[in-house]
Amino acid sequence: MSSIKEFKLPDLGEGLTEGEILTWLVAEGDTVTLNQPIVEVETAKAAVEIPAKWAGLVTKIFHAEGETVEVGTPIIAIDTDPRGGSAPPSAPPSATSASPTDLQPPAEPSVEPGLIGGPAPGGRTAVLVGYGPKSGAAKRRPRKDAGTGAGAPAASTAEAPAVAPPAATNPPPQAAAPAPPAAPALAAAPAAPAPVAVGSGATNGAVLAKPPVRKLARDLGVDLFGLSGTGPAGSITREDVQAAAAGAGTVGAPSAAAASAAPAFGPDREQRILVKGVRKLTAENMVASAFTAPHVTEFLTIDVTRSMRALDRLRELPQWRGVRVSPLLLVAKAVLLAMQSHPMVNSTWSGQTGEIIVKEYVNLGIAAATGRGLIVPNIKDAGRLSLRELADAMTSLVATAKEGRTAPADMSGGTFTITNVGVFGVDTGTPILPPGEAAILAFGAVREMPWVHKGRVKIRQVTTLGLSFDHRIIDGELGSLFLRDVGAFLTDPASVLLAGD
Repeated sequence: MSSIKEFKLPDLGEGLTEGEILTWLVAEGDTVTLNQPIVEVETAKAAVEIPAKWAGLVTKIFHAEGETVEVGTPIIAIDTDPRGGSAPPSAPPSATSASPTDLQPPAEPSVEPGLIGGPAPGGRTAVLVGYGPKSGAAKRRPRKDAGTGAGAPAASTAEAPAVAPPAATNPPPQAAAPAPPAAPALAAAPAAPAPVAVGSGATNGAVLAKPPVRKLARDLGVDLFGLSGTGPAGSITREDVQAAAAGAGTVGAPSAAAASAAPAFGPDREQRILVKGVRKLTAENMVASAFTAPHVTEFLTIDVTRSMRALDRLRELPQWRGVRVSPLLLVAKAVLLAMQSHPMVNSTWSGQTGEIIVKEYVNLGIAAATGRGLIVPNIKDAGRLSLRELADAMTSLVATAKEGRTAPADMSGGTFTITNVGVFGVDTGTPILPPGEAAILAFGAVREMPWVHKGRVKIRQVTTLGLSFDHRIIDGELGSLFLRDVGAFLTDPASVLLAGD
């Protein structure tokens, strides 16, 4: 019975059928341990690290970085019994034999949490949703560089969540450290570049960089293997990548890296960007929603001066010191309170059963712009949270999204969404409903404007809300009453906040 087992791309989340190979964390000939991260894969919802299902020797990598692979397709082969069940013969010592210390790679420096190869929060190990993949043929894309092997790290790596095995687990030593890869040929370079020296940002062929830094490097066309990191343990920072893109800090060909940061327009002066990942799924969902649910949008301009003062009072309270407090927190609380009076807003239309399904729980989605596109993670059962718990949940949600570590489960099951367009200086908008939701609220910028207050024109802080809703579920009266109640809370939130929420 063969000891070589083929590891197939697992089901990484509900409704996902394929994933793109971002970065191989191992190479052919490497020895891996159980649950050791071996590859970073980006799906339409998030980037995840996939751990090894078995311990053993990597004998074959089937797909190169940048290829899109269907769920159920083999991606790597692992020999779970590389010694064939017998101990290796001991070789007699000789003058030409290498000493035991020569066969051991240099000790790796400690890796900061959040870096590839570092510990995940709480010492957790990557856990995937089900290993029951379906069969299907792989969709291949041409390799960016024919000279780069599937098992070798690509020059430009994409962001991935920093999910790793416990800190005490280290990859076993290899018989020989892999040679530094050659830099790929860049379109702007007149000749093939020479191999680059690995800077301090690489350890045993692996680059130490957080997912957002990896994404920035890919967008700017910067080779992480050619950089010397200035961060903890020699990790590469955003400043290192930006300096390289500006023509400083790269090893080998800085001018080529800087030139590749510009858009690659062809002879027709056009650039073609492949639609994939988060952007592809967002586009499909928006088209399906726009042509399925009849949208109606209403607007309400309100005076939020008292809300802004209430936030200042919260920040001064001892139990709120150090807590991130923003106007979005009060908008979320206003939505949750208004839903108690208008539960139909928190529902979904079921065309299959011909029913309107009203939800007692509120999974509150907060739209977040990330390097890979717009995502909408949600706070589970937000209606049962106190104001402080809601603030903590929103802070964690935003931080996780910016780090590119949002799990697919956190982006599914939403029942109502808030999109904060005000952070971009936009007054409001007509948002499109996320599939399966009955309403979405756009929160505009808070501006100082002349406003009639107590019979006099005064400078007040004003914002505009935009509520889009599914007219099959929510008629004009219900939508107007809900928006009115949200606005009423934001106009004078003190009565609720001082009641001891």
